[in-house]
Order: sequence, then C-alpha cells, then structure tokens
Amino acid sequence: MLRRTAGWFDTRLGTSAFVQKALTKVFPDHWSFMIGEIALYSFVVLLLTGTFLTFFFDASTSISVYRGAYEPLNGVEVSDAYRSVLELSFDVRAGLVMRQIHHWAALVFIGSIVAHLCRVFFTGAFRRPREINWIIGVLLLILAIFNGFSGYSLPDDLLSGTGLRIAHSIALSVPLVGTWMAFLLFGGEFPADEIIGRLFVVHIMIVPVLIIGLLTIHLAVVWRQKHTQFREPGRTEGNVVGSRLWPSYTAKSIGLFFAVSAVLSVMGGLAQINPVWLYGPFEPQQVTSPAQPDWYLGWVEGALRLVPPFDVRLFGYEIPNPFFPAVLLPGVTFTLLLAWPFLEQRFAHDKEAHHLLDRPRDHPVRTALGATTLTFYTVMFVAASNDLIAKWLGASIFGITLIFRILILLMPPLVGWGTYRLMKALAASGAGHLSEMPLAALTNRGADGHGAHVDGGKGHGAAGPPGDGHAGNRLGAPAEEARTPGG
Repeated sequence: MLRRTAGWFDTRLGTSAFVQKALTKVFPDHWSFMIGEIALYSFVVLLLTGTFLTFFFDASTSISVYRGAYEPLNGVEVSDAYRSVLELSFDVRAGLVMRQIHHWAALVFIGSIVAHLCRVFFTGAFRRPREINWIIGVLLLILAIFNGFSGYSLPDDLLSGTGLRIAHSIALSVPLVGTWMAFLLFGGEFPADEIIGRLFVVHIMIVPVLIIGLLTIHLAVVWRQKHTQFREPGRTEGNVVGSRLWPSYTAKSIGLFFAVSAVLSVMGGLAQINPVWLYGPFEPQQVTSPAQPDWYLGWVEGALRLVPPFDVRLFGYEIPNPFFPAVLLPGVTFTLLLAWPFLEQRFAHDKEAHHLLDRPRDHPVRTALGATTLTFYTVMFVAASNDLIAKWLGASIFGITLIFRILILLMPPLVGWGTYRLMKALAASGAGHLSEMPLAALTNRGADGHGAHVDGGKGHGAAGPPGDGHAGNRLGAPAEEARTPGG
C-alpha cells in the first residue's frame, strides 16, 4: 500500500530523483559546523516551550489582586501579566520548568548565533558567493536580540519594567522623531498600558515568522551553494568531503537535537533564572538596583554606563546623551557587520569565489580586527556590572567606572596588536596548532611576515589526491565526495 502510494506521487511529481539526490548530499564533518545547528535546535525548543507558555500568559496591564501559592505576594495588587506569570511558576504543572527552559533556550539561541557568526568571520566563510547568508545571519542576530528583549519584558516585574524605562528613554533620545516614536511604540507616556500587549504580539507572531523565513532562506542558500570546508588533503574548491545526508549526517544531527534539548531541560530544571517573584511587580516610582539585562544586551547597558554625561546641540536641536551609546553605537555596529563582506572585498581586492575556508593565521589583519572588536564589546559587557563589582570590592562605583573607561581605550588595540603578532608568528613557524608553535617564533624576524610559510599538509595549496580514501558521490553532485559509513 505504501509503495503504491509513493509510486502514485512519484509519477505525478517526480520526487524520487530529487529525494535520491538530496539523501546523498555531502556535509563536512568538522565540529564547528554544528554551532549553527545548535542555534536552529534552540529555536525549535523556543517554539515548543513558547507555545506552552502562550496558553497561560495574560498580556494585560489591568490590575487584579493576586491569590495564589506564593504567600509573600498574596493579596497584593498586580497586573494581570505579572499575576499570570506567578501562576505559571507556582500553580501550573511544569509551568516553572517550561518558563526556565524557554529563557535558557533564548540565551543559548543568541549565543550560538554569535558563535556561528564568529566562526564564519574568522574563517572567511562570508566571502563570495556567501555574502547573502552573512547578511541573513546578521539580520537573524538582530531579530533574536529584539525578540529576547521583548520576551524578557513581558512579565511586568520590577526588573523588566526598569528595562522598559531605559528603552523608552533610548527611544526619546532619537533626534527629531524620538518623541513621536516613543509614543507610537509605547502607546502613550511611560508607563503606558499598551506596551505589554504590543510586545506580546511582536514576540509570539511577527518576529518568529521573520526568523523562520530567514532560517528557511539561509538553509536553502547553503543547500544550493554547497557547504564550505577547511583546507585538508583531498579537499579542493570543487569538492566537498564529509558525510552523506543519509544516514550518517542525519543520525548526527538528530543526536545533536536531543542533546541540545536535554541540556536545556536540565538547565531549566536545575538552574534558576529570572525569578520574577523576588523582584516584585513593576511600580513606576521604583527602580531595581543593581539591575543587569540578559547577556546579549549587556554591551548596550555597559555603553550607557561608560559614556560620560554630556549632551550635544546641533542646528538648534538637542541630542540627548543616551542616543550615542544606545542608538548610534548599535547602528554603526550592525551596519559595519552587514557591510563587512563588501568592505573586505573592496580593500583586499578579492572578488574570487571561495569554497575553502581560511585559518585565522592566513589573514592576520582580519583576525586582529575581529579580536579588537570582541575585546571592545567584552569590556562594555563587563562594565554593565560596574555597580556589582563596586559592591563586591567595596570600592567607589565612580572609580570602577573610570577604570573601565581607561580599559576600553587600552585593551582593544593591545589585544588586536598581540593577536596580529601571534597570527604572523604562527604562520611563519609552520606549526599545525598553536600549542605546537615554539615561543621563539614570537620574537623571530619571520613574525613580521617576511618568509612566512605554512606547513605542507596544512597550508593554502594543500590538497591530496581528490578521491583518496573516500567514496565517490555518484548519486549526488559529481563534484562532492562522501565518506563511506565504515571509512
């Protein structure tokens, strides 16, 4: 019966040829290529847990009296949004664990996108013809950060309310249109009754649909263009060496999905996160201190704390202080990220198509710039906890802030220079790995780039016999190669 049904569809749609070709598609085996799949599977967990939470969450700021299992807040007037989150946490079976899995999955989702983009950047996987997928990846990061913030703001607790107060101030700081934009987004003066309902619609409908669309395009482009791979013997610009989609790669991918789900479930069950009952309901006249956002917004918070208190007047208009660290800096950051493939193509005079990946040492300038950038944002991220650090050390918060202002000027160029020297020395030494490089290479004149070489089997032109040790992919693309299950 099943065979006849499949034959009926095949005679009308011609699916067997496509399926046969698809199942023999080859994917490289390097572990770093699985980082993107961790993001994908975290998003699946987000959708599943988010669907569960949607049935119980009430996106309303109407006031009601809490009567539930959490005694310290019994009889307190709270918003319906906050009340529903308390009931989810204490009265709904598995509600708290679902909330915490959802929150952890959001953090892992954004973290794996960042790690994936770093892998793509440092290996040059964004170069032609993959500029489109780099842009999609950056857009996914922007959407993920925004959706993380919108979800984190929904419980209407004191901590998330403090975050919304900051977001409202940032919106107001935009020159010319800030007042109207803040009124449009929040539905009135802060605190506005409309914001929770609007964030809820954006969080569960608009942004997830956009993310699903971008993920679909991303995977389709990867499928169409074939996967990149690291330079190894037997790997060339014209082939792909690795595991076929079925059964090897499928088994690994399914295993990774269950591993990601299991780890997130353990974290949700054992590691407390966002205990809104401890923060209490949002009150406009109150502000939590200390207060830190989720990690993906720590760099914006740190920038707000590090920028000295000043305002600028241009052409009769005042540009408030929050505009520079919270609007201009993120705008420049993401604009440069989106434009990077084209900037490197322009300055490196490289318009060739690339399917083999670089090692960081192969492009020391790019690697140094990446390390400089990561250091810059890491200092801002740590500076977002300047109040906690001052409390732990028993120091003045103004002194801690001054130290971070000095560090953000000194650390990035120092790390960038050190990374550049290290990459040059590593390339000149010919060592296969950093641990194999002699320390003398750092002071060797070869570290300036003259006479630098990369060891035979590891370097740019390294390629062994094209079919050595691998089965030909006769049913798939002729240029691809796949390992047999026993090879």
